[in-house]
Amino acid sequence: MGASQFQDLAALPAVPVELSVIAGQWQGTELLNQQFTVSNLTQARSRYPYGIVHLATHAQFSPGAADQSYIQFWDQRLSLSQLTELNLHAPTVQLLVLSACRTALGDSNAELGFAGLAVQSGSQAAIASLWSVNDLGTLVLMSELYDHLRNTPIKAEALQQAQINLLKRQISLDLFTPTRQTSENAPVQTDSVSIQQIQQTDFSHPYYWAAFTLIGNPW
Repeated sequence: MGASQFQDLAALPAVPVELSVIAGQWQGTELLNQQFTVSNLTQARSRYPYGIVHLATHAQFSPGAADQSYIQFWDQRLSLSQLTELNLHAPTVQLLVLSACRTALGDSNAELGFAGLAVQSGSQAAIASLWSVNDLGTLVLMSELYDHLRNTPIKAEALQQAQINLLKRQISLDLFTPTRQTSENAPVQTDSVSIQQIQQTDFSHPYYWAAFTLIGNPW
């Protein structure tokens, strides 16, 4: 799930590609923009016990009152205090990926921020970021992460291998080819991001890959 368009926040043009690549790798359900709502998330999980939930959007952590921090859904800003409404424990989410800015940042009132609260609320593990992340870099890292998750039983190792790939400039460009099919037998959407952009960007700098960390059960 995720959003690429917002009323008062910067666009995230790589999000449609990110969701398309992940859904294609895992034969998952893809919900973008207007479909990216809390009610759609809870309804989808009531119909099928998805073990992985991926949210690609904007987020903001502000120290102090919990209602000042939020994850941006299409129709609302879900505050830190409202995170329990996602019912991550029923059924249990094995991995919640918060593909957004500063989602692992916290303070004395909310240790490890959204990621920490997600684990406390029932998710077995969460992957989240410690600083403001780059849209294109996050697309590439997440694509590599899910590629490794298919064959690596340890979540923490899958994240590590994805980060090493960016560090060593060993990116799997075939993940972004238009011929790759999604779960709905449609080509991966690459209109907003070109292969050339990915090829011409040096993702080896830690800025692009080091922000994301895993919290909770590494398996």
